[in-house]
Amino acid sequence: MSTTALPVRRAPDATAILLMIALCAVWGFQQVAIKGANASFPPLLQAGIRSSIATILVWLWTRSRGIALFRRDNTLASGLLAGVLFGGEFVCIFLGLTLTSATRMVVFLYTAPCFMALGLHWFVAGEKLKRIQWAGIALAFGGITLAFADGFLHPATGSTSTWQGTAGDALGVLGGVFWAATTVVIRASPLARASASKTLLYQLAVSTIVLLGLAFALGQTHVSTITLTAVASLAYQAIVVAFLSYLTWFWLLTRYMASRLSVFSFLTPIFGVGFGVALLGETLTNRFMIASALVVAGIALVNAPAGRRRT
Repeated sequence: MSTTALPVRRAPDATAILLMIALCAVWGFQQVAIKGANASFPPLLQAGIRSSIATILVWLWTRSRGIALFRRDNTLASGLLAGVLFGGEFVCIFLGLTLTSATRMVVFLYTAPCFMALGLHWFVAGEKLKRIQWAGIALAFGGITLAFADGFLHPATGSTSTWQGTAGDALGVLGGVFWAATTVVIRASPLARASASKTLLYQLAVSTIVLLGLAFALGQTHVSTITLTAVASLAYQAIVVAFLSYLTWFWLLTRYMASRLSVFSFLTPIFGVGFGVALLGETLTNRFMIASALVVAGIALVNAPAGRRRT
Protein backbone atom coordinates (compact mmCIF):
# COMPACT_ATOMS: atom_id res chain seq x y z
CA MET A 1 0.00 0.00 0.00
CA SER A 2 1.45 3.38 -0.98
CA THR A 3 1.20 6.37 1.31
CA THR A 4 1.52 10.05 0.65
CA ALA A 5 4.33 11.61 2.64
CA LEU A 6 3.38 14.58 4.73
CA PRO A 7 5.32 17.77 3.99
CA VAL A 8 8.28 18.17 6.32
CA ARG A 9 8.10 21.39 8.29
CA ARG A 10 11.10 22.60 10.22
CA ALA A 11 11.62 24.62 13.36
CA PRO A 12 11.61 28.39 12.81
CA ASP A 13 14.94 29.81 11.64
CA ALA A 14 16.06 33.45 11.89
CA THR A 15 13.93 34.47 8.89
CA ALA A 16 10.79 32.91 10.34
CA ILE A 17 11.41 34.43 13.76
CA LEU A 18 11.87 37.93 12.34
CA LEU A 19 8.76 37.55 10.17
CA MET A 20 6.71 36.37 13.15
CA ILE A 21 7.83 39.32 15.26
CA ALA A 22 6.90 41.66 12.39
CA LEU A 23 3.50 39.98 12.00
CA CYS A 24 2.77 40.30 15.71
CA ALA A 25 3.61 44.01 15.53
CA VAL A 26 1.32 44.39 12.48
CA TRP A 27 -1.56 42.63 14.26
CA GLY A 28 -0.94 44.56 17.48
CA PHE A 29 -1.22 47.87 15.60
CA GLN A 30 -4.56 46.90 14.05
CA GLN A 31 -6.65 48.20 16.98
CA VAL A 32 -4.91 51.58 16.79
CA ALA A 33 -5.62 51.71 13.03
CA ILE A 34 -9.32 51.00 13.60
CA LYS A 35 -9.47 53.80 16.15
CA GLY A 36 -7.77 56.08 13.61
CA ALA A 37 -10.54 55.54 11.07
CA ASN A 38 -13.46 55.69 13.51
CA ALA A 39 -13.81 59.46 13.18
CA SER A 40 -14.65 59.16 9.47
CA PHE A 41 -16.22 55.72 8.99
CA PRO A 42 -18.95 54.07 11.09
CA PRO A 43 -17.49 50.88 12.62
CA LEU A 44 -19.45 48.28 10.62
CA LEU A 45 -19.06 50.15 7.35
CA GLN A 46 -15.33 50.42 8.01
CA ALA A 47 -15.11 46.70 8.71
CA GLY A 48 -17.07 45.88 5.55
CA ILE A 49 -14.92 48.08 3.33
CA ARG A 50 -11.81 46.49 4.84
CA SER A 51 -13.02 42.98 4.04
CA SER A 52 -14.21 43.92 0.54
CA ILE A 53 -10.84 45.42 -0.45
CA ALA A 54 -8.99 42.41 0.96
CA THR A 55 -11.37 40.05 -0.87
CA ILE A 56 -10.52 41.65 -4.21
CA LEU A 57 -6.79 41.52 -3.46
CA VAL A 58 -6.85 37.85 -2.44
CA TRP A 59 -8.94 36.95 -5.51
CA LEU A 60 -6.44 38.71 -7.77
CA TRP A 61 -3.63 36.88 -5.98
CA THR A 62 -5.24 33.49 -6.52
CA ARG A 63 -5.82 34.30 -10.20
CA SER A 64 -2.19 35.29 -10.67
CA ARG A 65 -1.04 32.04 -9.03
CA GLY A 66 -3.47 29.85 -10.96
CA ILE A 67 -5.09 28.57 -7.76
CA ALA A 68 -8.37 26.73 -8.43
CA LEU A 69 -11.21 28.15 -6.36
CA PHE A 70 -14.39 26.61 -7.73
CA ARG A 71 -13.69 22.88 -7.74
CA ARG A 72 -16.17 20.63 -5.95
CA ASP A 73 -14.43 19.85 -2.68
CA ASN A 74 -17.30 19.84 -0.17
CA THR A 75 -16.07 23.07 1.45
CA LEU A 76 -19.05 25.31 0.67
CA ALA A 77 -21.05 24.76 3.86
CA SER A 78 -18.04 24.94 6.18
CA GLY A 79 -16.66 27.90 4.21
CA LEU A 80 -19.89 29.84 4.63
CA LEU A 81 -19.97 29.05 8.35
CA ALA A 82 -16.32 30.09 8.78
CA GLY A 83 -17.08 33.33 6.93
CA VAL A 84 -20.05 34.14 9.16
CA LEU A 85 -18.00 33.47 12.30
CA PHE A 86 -15.13 35.55 10.90
CA GLY A 87 -17.59 38.37 10.27
CA GLY A 88 -18.93 38.05 13.81
CA GLU A 89 -15.41 38.47 15.16
CA PHE A 90 -15.01 41.80 13.41
CA VAL A 91 -18.47 43.00 14.42
CA CYS A 92 -17.30 42.55 18.00
CA ILE A 93 -13.91 44.20 17.42
CA PHE A 94 -15.14 47.25 15.54
CA LEU A 95 -18.15 47.91 17.78
CA GLY A 96 -16.12 47.13 20.89
CA LEU A 97 -13.50 49.72 20.00
CA THR A 98 -16.16 52.44 20.13
CA LEU A 99 -16.71 51.52 23.78
CA THR A 100 -13.31 50.55 25.17
CA SER A 101 -9.65 51.33 24.60
CA ALA A 102 -7.34 49.71 22.08
CA THR A 103 -5.10 48.44 24.89
CA ARG A 104 -7.95 46.63 26.61
CA MET A 105 -9.41 45.31 23.36
CA VAL A 106 -6.17 43.66 22.22
CA VAL A 107 -5.73 41.86 25.54
CA PHE A 108 -9.31 40.56 25.63
CA LEU A 109 -9.28 39.61 21.94
CA TYR A 110 -6.06 37.63 22.27
CA THR A 111 -7.58 35.25 24.75
CA ALA A 112 -8.61 33.50 21.50
CA PRO A 113 -5.74 30.92 21.62
CA CYS A 114 -7.17 29.65 24.91
CA PHE A 115 -10.66 29.27 23.46
CA MET A 116 -9.11 27.64 20.38
CA ALA A 117 -7.32 25.09 22.55
CA LEU A 118 -10.58 24.24 24.31
CA GLY A 119 -12.50 23.93 21.04
CA LEU A 120 -9.85 21.78 19.39
CA HIS A 121 -9.70 19.60 22.52
CA TRP A 122 -13.41 18.85 22.21
CA PHE A 123 -13.91 18.71 18.45
CA VAL A 124 -10.64 17.67 16.75
CA ALA A 125 -9.01 14.28 17.24
CA GLY A 126 -5.40 14.41 18.39
CA GLU A 127 -5.70 17.88 19.93
CA LYS A 128 -6.14 16.91 23.56
CA LEU A 129 -4.89 19.42 26.09
CA LYS A 130 -1.92 18.66 28.31
CA ARG A 131 -1.50 19.80 31.90
CA ILE A 132 0.66 22.77 30.95
CA GLN A 133 -2.04 23.96 28.55
CA TRP A 134 -4.76 23.62 31.16
CA ALA A 135 -2.55 25.69 33.46
CA GLY A 136 -2.22 28.30 30.72
CA ILE A 137 -5.99 28.48 30.25
CA ALA A 138 -6.48 28.88 34.00
CA LEU A 139 -3.92 31.72 34.07
CA ALA A 140 -5.51 33.49 31.09
CA PHE A 141 -9.02 33.29 32.52
CA GLY A 142 -7.71 34.51 35.85
CA GLY A 143 -6.29 37.48 33.95
CA ILE A 144 -9.65 38.10 32.25
CA THR A 145 -11.44 38.11 35.59
CA LEU A 146 -8.93 40.58 37.04
CA ALA A 147 -9.15 42.80 33.94
CA PHE A 148 -12.96 42.92 34.14
CA ALA A 149 -12.72 43.84 37.82
CA ASP A 150 -10.33 46.63 36.89
CA GLY A 151 -12.81 47.84 34.24
CA PHE A 152 -15.51 48.28 36.86
CA LEU A 153 -13.17 50.44 38.93
CA HIS A 154 -11.49 52.40 36.11
CA PRO A 155 -13.47 53.22 32.93
CA ALA A 156 -11.49 52.60 29.75
CA THR A 157 -10.13 55.58 27.84
CA GLY A 158 -12.99 57.03 25.76
CA SER A 159 -15.74 55.33 27.79
CA THR A 160 -18.33 57.50 29.49
CA SER A 161 -19.06 54.91 32.19
CA THR A 162 -17.74 51.68 33.63
CA TRP A 163 -20.71 49.83 32.11
CA GLN A 164 -19.94 51.16 28.65
CA GLY A 165 -16.30 50.14 28.97
CA THR A 166 -17.25 46.72 30.33
CA ALA A 167 -19.56 46.15 27.34
CA GLY A 168 -16.60 46.92 25.06
CA ASP A 169 -14.40 44.53 27.05
CA ALA A 170 -17.05 41.81 26.77
CA LEU A 171 -17.20 42.31 23.01
CA GLY A 172 -13.42 41.80 22.94
CA VAL A 173 -13.77 38.43 24.67
CA LEU A 174 -16.69 37.50 22.39
CA GLY A 175 -14.52 38.43 19.40
CA GLY A 176 -11.92 35.99 20.70
CA VAL A 177 -14.60 33.29 20.96
CA PHE A 178 -15.69 33.91 17.34
CA TRP A 179 -12.04 33.80 16.21
CA ALA A 180 -11.50 30.51 18.03
CA ALA A 181 -14.73 29.06 16.61
CA THR A 182 -13.60 29.99 13.09
CA THR A 183 -10.35 28.10 13.61
CA VAL A 184 -12.13 25.04 15.00
CA VAL A 185 -14.50 24.96 12.02
CA ILE A 186 -11.55 25.15 9.62
CA ARG A 187 -9.62 22.41 11.41
CA ALA A 188 -12.61 20.06 11.86
CA SER A 189 -14.13 20.37 8.36
CA PRO A 190 -13.16 19.81 4.70
CA LEU A 191 -11.54 23.27 4.84
CA ALA A 192 -8.59 21.57 6.55
CA ARG A 193 -7.73 20.12 3.12
CA ALA A 194 -8.44 23.26 1.09
CA SER A 195 -5.77 25.74 0.02
CA ALA A 196 -5.01 28.54 2.47
CA SER A 197 -5.97 31.13 -0.15
CA LYS A 198 -9.39 29.57 -0.69
CA THR A 199 -10.03 29.36 3.04
CA LEU A 200 -9.05 33.01 3.49
CA LEU A 201 -11.22 34.04 0.54
CA TYR A 202 -14.24 32.32 2.08
CA GLN A 203 -13.74 34.27 5.28
CA LEU A 204 -13.20 37.64 3.61
CA ALA A 205 -15.96 37.35 1.00
CA VAL A 206 -18.66 36.10 3.37
CA SER A 207 -17.68 38.60 6.07
CA THR A 208 -17.98 41.41 3.49
CA ILE A 209 -21.62 40.47 2.94
CA VAL A 210 -22.28 40.11 6.68
CA LEU A 211 -20.59 43.37 7.66
CA LEU A 212 -21.94 45.56 4.87
CA GLY A 213 -25.40 44.02 5.33
CA LEU A 214 -25.36 44.89 9.04
CA ALA A 215 -24.01 48.38 8.29
CA PHE A 216 -26.96 49.11 5.99
CA ALA A 217 -29.48 47.42 8.30
CA LEU A 218 -28.32 49.46 11.31
CA GLY A 219 -27.94 52.73 9.43
CA GLN A 220 -24.15 52.82 9.77
CA THR A 221 -23.52 54.19 6.29
CA HIS A 222 -22.94 57.90 6.86
CA VAL A 223 -19.33 58.87 6.16
CA SER A 224 -18.04 61.97 7.92
CA THR A 225 -15.29 64.20 6.61
CA ILE A 226 -12.65 61.83 5.29
CA THR A 227 -9.18 62.51 6.64
CA LEU A 228 -5.79 61.28 5.46
CA THR A 229 -5.41 59.44 8.76
CA ALA A 230 -8.70 57.60 8.22
CA VAL A 231 -7.79 56.60 4.66
CA ALA A 232 -4.31 55.45 5.72
CA SER A 233 -5.79 53.49 8.63
CA LEU A 234 -8.31 51.75 6.38
CA ALA A 235 -5.65 50.97 3.77
CA TYR A 236 -3.42 49.52 6.49
CA GLN A 237 -6.20 47.23 7.72
CA ALA A 238 -7.17 46.00 4.24
CA ILE A 239 -3.82 45.75 2.49
CA VAL A 240 -1.26 45.16 5.23
CA VAL A 241 -3.32 43.18 7.75
CA ALA A 242 -6.10 41.36 5.89
CA PHE A 243 -4.08 40.67 2.73
CA LEU A 244 -0.30 40.72 3.15
CA SER A 245 0.00 39.59 6.77
CA TYR A 246 -2.48 36.72 6.41
CA LEU A 247 -0.81 35.44 3.25
CA THR A 248 2.58 35.67 4.96
CA TRP A 249 1.23 33.72 7.93
CA PHE A 250 -0.13 30.99 5.65
CA TRP A 251 3.20 30.89 3.78
CA LEU A 252 5.03 30.36 7.07
CA LEU A 253 2.65 27.53 7.99
CA THR A 254 3.60 25.66 4.81
CA ARG A 255 7.29 25.67 5.75
CA TYR A 256 7.59 25.76 9.52
CA MET A 257 6.12 23.90 12.50
CA ALA A 258 2.78 25.48 13.43
CA SER A 259 3.24 24.74 17.13
CA ARG A 260 6.56 26.64 17.17
CA LEU A 261 5.12 29.58 15.24
CA SER A 262 2.01 29.88 17.42
CA VAL A 263 4.03 30.50 20.55
CA PHE A 264 4.87 33.96 19.19
CA SER A 265 1.20 34.98 19.49
CA PHE A 266 1.82 36.23 23.04
CA LEU A 267 3.80 39.12 21.51
CA THR A 268 0.72 40.59 19.79
CA PRO A 269 -1.06 41.88 22.92
CA ILE A 270 2.28 43.25 24.16
CA PHE A 271 2.71 45.22 20.93
CA GLY A 272 -0.95 46.25 21.02
CA VAL A 273 -0.73 47.61 24.55
CA GLY A 274 2.51 49.44 23.71
CA PHE A 275 1.02 51.08 20.60
CA GLY A 276 -2.13 52.10 22.47
CA VAL A 277 -0.14 53.78 25.22
CA ALA A 278 2.46 55.40 22.95
CA LEU A 279 0.22 56.55 20.09
CA LEU A 280 -3.22 57.02 21.64
CA GLY A 281 -2.15 58.18 25.08
CA GLU A 282 -4.15 55.41 26.78
CA THR A 283 -3.37 54.74 30.42
CA LEU A 284 -2.83 51.46 32.23
CA THR A 285 -3.58 50.73 35.87
CA ASN A 286 -1.38 48.42 37.90
CA ARG A 287 -4.27 45.97 38.16
CA PHE A 288 -4.72 45.82 34.37
CA MET A 289 -0.96 45.42 33.82
CA ILE A 290 -1.00 42.38 36.14
CA ALA A 291 -4.09 41.05 34.35
CA SER A 292 -2.39 41.50 30.98
CA ALA A 293 0.70 39.66 32.22
CA LEU A 294 -1.49 36.73 33.33
CA VAL A 295 -3.21 36.58 29.93
CA VAL A 296 0.11 36.74 28.06
CA ALA A 297 1.61 34.02 30.28
CA GLY A 298 -1.47 31.89 29.70
CA ILE A 299 -1.20 32.27 25.92
CA ALA A 300 2.47 31.28 26.04
CA LEU A 301 1.68 28.13 28.06
CA VAL A 302 -1.25 27.15 25.83
CA ASN A 303 1.05 27.35 22.81
CA ALA A 304 3.99 25.63 24.54
CA PRO A 305 5.50 23.19 21.99
CA ALA A 306 7.00 20.82 24.53
CA GLY A 307 5.92 17.25 24.00
CA ARG A 308 4.13 17.83 20.69
CA ARG A 309 4.95 15.72 17.68
CA ARG A 310 2.54 17.29 15.17
CA THR A 311 3.58 20.04 12.73
